[in-house]
Amino acid sequence: MQIGMIEGHTRIIGKSQGYLGLPLRDVVINSTVSGPETPAMETAWLPTPKEIEAITAGAPIILTIIGEGHPPVMLSVGDVPA
Repeated sequence: MQIGMIEGHTRIIGKSQGYLGLPLRDVVINSTVSGPETPAMETAWLPTPKEIEAITAGAPIILTIIGEGHPPVMLSVGDVPA
C-alpha cells in the first residue's frame, strides 16, 4: 500500500521519527463505545495494481500495529476520486 494524501489533512506525523510522513485528518466521530464527539484521526492508503488484484482474488487486508498495545482502529473505503 502507498500512503495517500487525504483530502483536508490537518497534519503530517512520523517524519521526525524517520518515517516517510503520514498525512492525517483530525476528525470527531460518534463512537458506540467512546460516545459522541470522540476525537479520531483518518489516513488514506492507496493499493497498488498488484494489491488490487490480490484483494479481488480474496487476499485479506492486513493492519500492522507497531508495539504491543492495540489502540481501537477502523478500516473503511473512501470516496471514488473525481
